[in-house]
Amino acid sequence: MAIPAKDLEKNNLGLATKPALIVVDMINGFTDPKCPLGSNCGDVVAANCELLGVFRAKGLPVFFTTVVYHNDQQATVFRARVPALNLLQSGSHWVAVDPKMLRTDNEPLIEKQWASAFHKTDLDSQLRALGVDSLVITGLTTSGCVRASAVDGLQNNYQVVVAREAVGDRNPVAHEANLFDLGAKYAEVQSVKEIASFLLAL
Repeated sequence: MAIPAKDLEKNNLGLATKPALIVVDMINGFTDPKCPLGSNCGDVVAANCELLGVFRAKGLPVFFTTVVYHNDQQATVFRARVPALNLLQSGSHWVAVDPKMLRTDNEPLIEKQWASAFHKTDLDSQLRALGVDSLVITGLTTSGCVRASAVDGLQNNYQVVVAREAVGDRNPVAHEANLFDLGAKYAEVQSVKEIASFLLAL
């Protein structure tokens, strides 16, 4: 028998006073539809560029992530399940951040082998060193690396906001379902305009 849906009581925390932007896997392999892992996501690229402009203007921390494999022993089960991941080899065009992001040398690039930006990386220690207390998470894909990074952000005790227009997925149904689930339990889902207005008032 189906159990009726029931909303959980929750508080809307939003961002705190020292936010950072985590741009998840806005790399050529995901933004270029010529790659098997890619999709047509021009609107997501544009929304990321808009948020990047606000964070940079305010002098707030920006981090990028990429998925990159240096040898055959890394993430063997994940790569066996999704063989197209094997294209993401060190030095490949596909693992480079999309040039439209205009990433600068002082914006750290976190190399990861699994979905979450936190799993087996030093992202948390870098954020702690900067005194970061909250995160805006953007990028690709909503149902995969964005979701995993947002959940792990909460599990590392950060207030997390997912930027609605700045995340995307190859599957629009999965995109909406995961935004709903993230907003119900793990993060706030806010528009780019809402986030920008908050940041500009800091």
